[in-house]
Amino acid sequence: MAGDQVTLLNFWASPFGMRVRIALAEKGVKYEYGEQDLRNKTAILLQMNPVHSKIPVLVHNGKPAWESLIIVQYIDEAWKDKAPLLPSDPYQGALSRFWADFIYDLGRKIWTTKREDQESAKKDFIDSLKLLEGELGDKPYFGGDTLGYVDVALLPFYCWFYAYETIGNFNIEADCPKLIAYCKRCLEKESVSKSLEDPRKVFDFVVMMRKMLGLE
Repeated sequence: MAGDQVTLLNFWASPFGMRVRIALAEKGVKYEYGEQDLRNKTAILLQMNPVHSKIPVLVHNGKPAWESLIIVQYIDEAWKDKAPLLPSDPYQGALSRFWADFIYDLGRKIWTTKREDQESAKKDFIDSLKLLEGELGDKPYFGGDTLGYVDVALLPFYCWFYAYETIGNFNIEADCPKLIAYCKRCLEKESVSKSLEDPRKVFDFVVMMRKMLGLE
């Protein structure tokens, strides 16, 4: 939509914000980016998300949308003339929403847990990835032949995998080779590669957070 004013309020390392960045890139939407300090929240963030004061927030012509998956759905509906993300079939759309919800906070317990207590977190994480791998099957993307809603939900966590593996001392590819191959293949898309952060930079951030939480 020509003449639209679009702003993304975000924190660089957030996988939830990366979802929004991928969706906007897929749609070819130009936007302003407002980096947020989550320990010193800006007036604009507090104004645009008065309920939770959390990122990401998409501001479209002065109107804010909150929560990453809701924002991605909004983007899909607001710019529906290009690169549809959700299937038009109601049942397939319901499945996509289910799997996207399933992905919520994937792997968080690994980096927020003391090393001696990580085994159950790692098992739960790998079990979740295996379920996703089974759902993906032999398809190029979760929804079929084109990148869609579930892919947008999952792929941002790929740049966190290095941090999970290093902190948890395990190898994701050994257990889920097809899922990792899928992630690497998706990185060939510019909309994905330019929206994800450097895994080593994410790792440094996670180490800093673990120290702040008294886990290191």
